[in-house]
Amino acid sequence: MKAIIIEDEKVAAERLEKMLKEVAPNLNVIAKLGSIQDSVDWLKKNQCDIIFLDIQLSDGISFSIFEQVTVKTPIIFTTAYDQYAIKAFNLNSISYLLKPIRKNELEESLNKLESLKSAFSIDFESLLSGIQGKKLEFKKRFLIQIGDKLKKIETTDIAYFYAFDKSVFIKTFQNTSCAVDYTLDALENILDPNQYFRINRKYIVNIGAISEMLAYSRSRVKLNLKPPADDELDTIVSIDRSSEFKKWMNQ
Repeated sequence: MKAIIIEDEKVAAERLEKMLKEVAPNLNVIAKLGSIQDSVDWLKKNQCDIIFLDIQLSDGISFSIFEQVTVKTPIIFTTAYDQYAIKAFNLNSISYLLKPIRKNELEESLNKLESLKSAFSIDFESLLSGIQGKKLEFKKRFLIQIGDKLKKIETTDIAYFYAFDKSVFIKTFQNTSCAVDYTLDALENILDPNQYFRINRKYIVNIGAISEMLAYSRSRVKLNLKPPADDELDTIVSIDRSSEFKKWMNQ
């Protein structure tokens, strides 16, 4: 089976290709393309059995590729979109992988694709309008119990969420901390992705809490937050999230 990867981050494309070799040895990546124009040019002249497609490319949203060339090839999206946008993919029977991509999810997507391949068709116009037209609703406030008292904290007052000792805590801009009954994985799905970003396994940060960004080793980014984190080494953006973080900051 022949595949192409459309991804503007070279490291991400190479990582995906390596994972594909491990989970699908019979799949051969015949091209890695980094832009809309390169993809259009390639698809006009060549064919493949499957496309791995990043949604946000350096020169625009990748859906515009299909306004310029007809493609009937099955597609697996690689995306950092939130759960609400992903529902639009499900309605169109499209497989997707959330970044950072995990091996087991990659394998599941390939298995799903195999079962759908015979009847695979995509209405990209409906897909794009479904994503752009959907009004997204995100968590507005949290109800916190402190002793026998209940307190509400507006999401806009939260500087960051952090994991410590098997619990998750809120840190407000007023430098107060309290435990919250959510995992970081669950919080990712209910927080506004334009305002909050999961920088690593321990932290989800509000863009307004970032006071300084420093280039760090291995293409990572070190963040100084306000109020400061207890351990500044905990606020380094992980390698597998650094490219998405830079895109997020550069919107």
